[in-house]
Amino acid sequence: MRTLVAGVDCSTQSTKVVVVDADSGEIVALGQAAHAVTGTGGARETHPDVWWEALRTAVAQTGLAGEVSGISVAGQQHGLVCLDAAGVPIRPAMLWNDTRSASDAVRLLEALGGATAWAARIGVVPVASFTATKWAWLRRREPQTVARTAAIRLPHDYLTERLSGAGVTDRGDASGTAWWSTESEAYVGSVLDLPELALPEELLPRVLWPDEAAGTLTTAAAEATGLRAGIVVGPGTGDNMGAALGLGLEPGAPVLSLGTSGTVYLVSTSRTADPTGSVAGFADATGRFLPLAATLNCTLAVDRMAAWLGLSRDDVAPSNGVVVLPYFDGERTPNLPGAAAAIFGLRHDTDPRSILMATYEGAVMGLLDALQTIDASSSGVDPKAPLTLIGGGAKGATWQQVTRRLSGRPIRIPAAGELVAIGAAAQAAAVLRKVPPQTVVAGWRTDAGMGLEPMPRDDDVISHHRAVRQLALEAVQSRPVSR
Repeated sequence: MRTLVAGVDCSTQSTKVVVVDADSGEIVALGQAAHAVTGTGGARETHPDVWWEALRTAVAQTGLAGEVSGISVAGQQHGLVCLDAAGVPIRPAMLWNDTRSASDAVRLLEALGGATAWAARIGVVPVASFTATKWAWLRRREPQTVARTAAIRLPHDYLTERLSGAGVTDRGDASGTAWWSTESEAYVGSVLDLPELALPEELLPRVLWPDEAAGTLTTAAAEATGLRAGIVVGPGTGDNMGAALGLGLEPGAPVLSLGTSGTVYLVSTSRTADPTGSVAGFADATGRFLPLAATLNCTLAVDRMAAWLGLSRDDVAPSNGVVVLPYFDGERTPNLPGAAAAIFGLRHDTDPRSILMATYEGAVMGLLDALQTIDASSSGVDPKAPLTLIGGGAKGATWQQVTRRLSGRPIRIPAAGELVAIGAAAQAAAVLRKVPPQTVVAGWRTDAGMGLEPMPRDDDVISHHRAVRQLALEAVQSRPVSR
């Protein structure tokens, strides 16, 4: 008789649930429900109840809820969920791409003694994405919310608590808050006690190790979802950690995730402390580390530019000196939350297709330059490992071509989809069978896929883009940071 486990991917835009055969890793059923993001002027919010209803809908769509033996949740990182004493959300969650706390990030940076101190003590340098900065913003702007808050959770924590009744998180997602340290593997009192935060540790969830269960499914959750009461609930993790686990990454193998936002990361055997703040020194979902750099603008920036120019996504021509900084939503790497997009090098005879190509190049260059910093600040990039492409852009012909041309590396595109949810399912299977999660994934062969040979690296485009970007960094900050 087969054993089935469920993995949940609660992303910014939707919640997906995969039901997986725990022996083979085969996805036997999939459900999905969309949820809206609201907010303007830097605000990005979703009410946590929306995620719960989406999870319920997605579980029902699988048609196999009653056969599942374990479940775990991987969710969008950094979001801030505030609960009252009854465990009810007080307000919509502030999402990772909410940039209103940019000025709070600056104040927190200074309060602990600067970027080097943060990197050494915590593993990350505060930017508007991180949870700590959002709590600081709430303390300034919504003291009534802070006064009512009895518990703080991340998005995956909230769903895990709805399933199990336990107020827990995992070390991977906790490492993206800026108040939990990869050095001490604990919450840091000197950070929580900063006047900007003044956060009692008892409001925070207990941090689980990758092989610890959050608990078992409650009767109330069973009635709400159709799952069986008493099945195991895994610790959960952040979405990037879930994808890395789903891929079964070995240390040093680099990944570029091409989605609405972009990320680049690898599994490292040593913690990262990058004082520039370009690389976040996260923990992963296996007991190791996941140095990661993220950009706010990736595939959506290209699609936006293509629509403005009246072009299809792959209707491109050589950039011919055009440089695009695609900072439509501000930017996280480099840390320019108030930035806007910019185009340089236009002439009377510039082909619109060159502008579109330059948009691709701008998005990819930001990620590849961050990979160099990851290489220098971690246990290193394996020079023999291919560059793995995942996310919505990974199967796009132009995304593949640009990445090969600007990296000079072979490319691997996994056949397996829904890697975040697969990673969560692997957690559920690991806790159920009391084995390490990477052991589970090794038997699932999620690393299989298409390989592409490297192209000669286009050093002329690379050097020109870097030179223009360096000169333009101050110019793209076209509006003041929200206060």
